[in-house]
Amino acid sequence: MALWRIDACKAETGDRSNTSIYNAIRAGLFTKPVAIGQRAKAWPDYEVKAVVRARIAGQSDEEIRELVNRLHAKRVEQLATV
Repeated sequence: MALWRIDACKAETGDRSNTSIYNAIRAGLFTKPVAIGQRAKAWPDYEVKAVVRARIAGQSDEEIRELVNRLHAKRVEQLATV
C-alpha cells in the first residue's frame, strides 16, 4: 500500500484544487486523510482508487458515501489487528 499526498490524489481524481478534495471529504464523498507527520496528511492509494472506480461506474453520491464509510471501517479493523 502506498500513501498519496494531496497532489497525487488530485491527479488521480481529476480535481484541480485542494479545496475540491476537502469539500468532498466534508460531503462524505472522499475518505479522510491519515496523519503522516505533525502537519502532513496522506491517503491510502487503494481508497482513492476505490472512490474513483465508484465514480467511473456511475454510482450515486449515497452509494459513494456508503463506500467511504466502509473504507473508514476497514481502517479501524486493520488497526485493531496490528
